[in-house]
Formats: sequence, structure tokens, C-alpha cells
Amino acid sequence: MVEPVQKPLYALGLRLLATLALSSLIMLVKLTSESGVALPEILFWRQVPSGILIFAWLALRGETARLRTQRLPTHARRAMLGLSGMFFTFGAPILLPLAVATTFGFTTPIFAVILSALLLREKIGPVRWLAVVLGFTGVLIIAQPGHAAIPLFGAFVGIGAGFMVALISIQVRDLSRTEESLSIVFWFSALSAPILAAALPFYASAHTPWQWFLLISCGLMGLLGQLLLTAALRYGQVASVIVMDYSALVWATIYGWLIWDELPPTATWLGAPAIIAAGGIIAWREHLHNRAISPTATSSAE
Repeated sequence: MVEPVQKPLYALGLRLLATLALSSLIMLVKLTSESGVALPEILFWRQVPSGILIFAWLALRGETARLRTQRLPTHARRAMLGLSGMFFTFGAPILLPLAVATTFGFTTPIFAVILSALLLREKIGPVRWLAVVLGFTGVLIIAQPGHAAIPLFGAFVGIGAGFMVALISIQVRDLSRTEESLSIVFWFSALSAPILAAALPFYASAHTPWQWFLLISCGLMGLLGQLLLTAALRYGQVASVIVMDYSALVWATIYGWLIWDELPPTATWLGAPAIIAAGGIIAWREHLHNRAISPTATSSAE
């Protein structure tokens, strides 16, 4: 399959919209959990609509062949990682204020640097290592180990979410070289939903109309966000588009204020700039690195 044409600005726009959709999803997950629905069941209803709606849409168009893949084992690994990542990503806002959980998620670029060094054997320069140190300094400021302001377990889950997103982003980027966005999202849903279904007998309960509305909204918003996210990684480099994720702090702050009447604690305002600055430095260095390797990439893509 031909390598997808790179469209950097288009990818940035897709990632910005994906961030809004996923910020809304996290808000809905927090609301749903507070209404009394267990997290494993929330994740099940988050996953099921994606696969069903994608298959139904393609079936109506007679295009189910687009879901054929030669990389089912890779999709399976992505599904297992994605499933683990969702527990971290959706567990963090349940345990923490929305803006704090979102800020911990900004550690993704920092972990991407570490994973590149450990897994890809990439040579990391001093600037990016200094950015890693700066980012983790911000994490320590927010987490304030030894203080009760932020629950230690909640901080661990929030940081774990950043790590898992970095790991998954690398794998999705690899899949996007041969698979289209619909296929990646469909197989993630199809392979992870049965595992979540096996847990339903232990967690499922009767729901009110409001809870069903929240569950269905989680599924639809998750599908929209995942499609946009995967498409962004298809048309742009991970390190380039990931800078748009910082807009999530704006949405998390707005949602937290409007729905829960909470604003981020002082430590978050002090630590967040360090984490965001670290991610920005890493993204910029990656952008310069990519330009140095492929100086004619822009002209060849047009």
C-alpha cells in the first residue's frame, strides 16, 4: 500500500477537533461514573458502538472489503494496549479533578522521547533530555508527593495515561502506513469489546434513562474522537500534531468549572507550564529533525 500523503496543516486541524471530542468524552465518562455506572461497563459501551456503526455504514455502501487486513496480530496488540490505556485515561478523571487529570496526560511527549530511546534505539540529544527533566519537574510540582492535595494513586493513574498514549500513538502511526482510519478503529472495537463483555456479569446493573443517555453519548463521542485522532496520525507526524493536545486543558478547565464548580489548584497552574513547555520543545525538535531528514517533503506532498 502506498504511504499516505502528508498534510501537516490538515493533520493539525484534525488533531484539534479530536482533542475537543476526547475532552468531551472524558467529561462524559466522569459524569457517568458519578451517576453510579462502573468503569468496565462504561468502557464496554464506549467501544461497542464504534465497531457496529462502522460496519453498518460500510455495509450500506457495499465497502466492507475496506476492513480486510493482513495485520490482524498487530491490531490485536494495539487492542490490548488500547484497552489498558483506556483504564488509565478514563480512570484518571474519575480519581482527580478534570484539569489535573488532563495536565498529567500532557506527559505523553515526554514518554515518547523515553520510548524512542529505549524501544527504537533513537539517539536523543541534550535538548530533548532537558525537556524530559523539565516535564517531570512539572509533574512533581503538581503531584506534590507527601501532600494530600492530589491523591497519590490518582497521580499514578494520570501519569500512566500519558505513558500509554505515547506507546499507543507509536503503534497507531505504524498501522496507519498500511491501514486506513476506519479499519484501525473497527478492529480496536471488535477485538477489545469481547474482553469487556466478559466482565459485564460482574459489573452490569440496571440503568436510568439519564445513565443510558450518558453511555450512548460516550460511545458516539469516542467514535468521533478516535476517527479524528487516527486520521490526524495518518496525515501528520506524531510529534508534530501532538502539540494540539494542550488545548485540552482549556476544555477541561471550562467543563470542571461549569459542571463541578472546580478550578485547578495553584500547584497545577505552576506545574502545567513546565509540562507544556517540555512537550512544545520536544515537538519542535522533532519537527526540525523531520525537516532535516526530508527537506523536500512539503513540495512532494502537494
